[in-house]
Amino acid sequence: MHTRTRAIAALASTLMTGGAVGASAASASAEDVSISYFTFSAAPDHLEDLDAIVEAFEAENLTITIEVQTAAYDDYFTSLQTQIAGGSAPDTFELNYENFVTYARSGALLDIGEYVADPDRYYALALEGFSDDRVQYGLPMTFSDVVLIYNKDLFDAAGLDYPTADWTWEDEQAAAEALTDAETGVFGDFQPISFFEFYKALQQAGGTFFDEDGQAMFNSAEGLAAAEWLTSKPGTVMPTLADIGGTPDFDTSLFQSGQLAMWHNGIWQFTGLNESGVNYDIVVEPGSVQSANAVFMNGAVVSEATDHPAEAAAWISFLAGSETTVDTRLASSWELPAVNDDAAFASYLEITPPENRQAVFDALDNIALPPVIERQQEMQDAVTQALESIVADGTDPQEALDNAVDEVNGLI
Repeated sequence: MHTRTRAIAALASTLMTGGAVGASAASASAEDVSISYFTFSAAPDHLEDLDAIVEAFEAENLTITIEVQTAAYDDYFTSLQTQIAGGSAPDTFELNYENFVTYARSGALLDIGEYVADPDRYYALALEGFSDDRVQYGLPMTFSDVVLIYNKDLFDAAGLDYPTADWTWEDEQAAAEALTDAETGVFGDFQPISFFEFYKALQQAGGTFFDEDGQAMFNSAEGLAAAEWLTSKPGTVMPTLADIGGTPDFDTSLFQSGQLAMWHNGIWQFTGLNESGVNYDIVVEPGSVQSANAVFMNGAVVSEATDHPAEAAAWISFLAGSETTVDTRLASSWELPAVNDDAAFASYLEITPPENRQAVFDALDNIALPPVIERQQEMQDAVTQALESIVADGTDPQEALDNAVDEVNGLI
């Protein structure tokens, strides 16, 4: 089993000025080389941003052409696995922190250690996040976190004070109830019923996912509190799964149309919210007995089967750490580059809305990293399905968690 529970609490406080980025002399290739890159995070909102990064790289590496392939996140890993199994893996591709170990230990990834020219360019713990057994299989591209996004107009209309960083679950619940209006179709809160919300809520309640021996223990009293916190919302202060009916981005449409007061979601939503014109701000998510905030990391890796390792490594080095990439990501709110560059982040904080953009970094003071095992997707599905059964089927919460713990321990 491979678990990582060390927090990145120093992620924002250890900012340093970044240096040069590169891989070993890839641009010296005498032949024209085409490198494929498969990504889930660019489409649909940031394809033009990725194109700008590709163009800048190709301008500096005249013999290398980047061929971009994209897929929606829900389809991405199925497609990637099919390509790898069929011997047609992309030269380079994107992996998130949660699924990285599965690919690293399957032999699908190239050790790129010899090509990392400037490891100090990256946050140390973010770089470590894409290594396994001290082998560097990838470079961290981005990190992002989840905050509480709220509609200022709805709070104003209800005569309620805006959320603060001192709020607890009880404060959020009280506001959500006051803001919910069934007659006008306004909901007070929206928090997905999922593995990703559960492990965070579990830590907010003071619990842990695994014990010291690496066995699942999230059916504890703290786990029960987290499950009840999440599953009590549908049908009261947020829509039910039946209301959503599988509609993509239902919560996004609800918030942008002014029918949702509070929304647990990530900083990647800022671009769409700003384009929609909704009057919003953000705050660090409320906790229960303690604060705990979800941080997600995406990295770029090279296929073990690539015919052009140096060129592929040069591309992901540029994609992860170049000044072009940093400037492009920050200007478009396309998540945050995982680099040490205090000047760049200073400019990011000046972009409004949201006014309280500092909350993005304040959330890093108390990190809840997702538990990770080799059979990651199966574990995530087991937890999500257990939570959904509580809402949809009326399964007793303790029974649902007990069954999920047994299932997860069977995967380890």
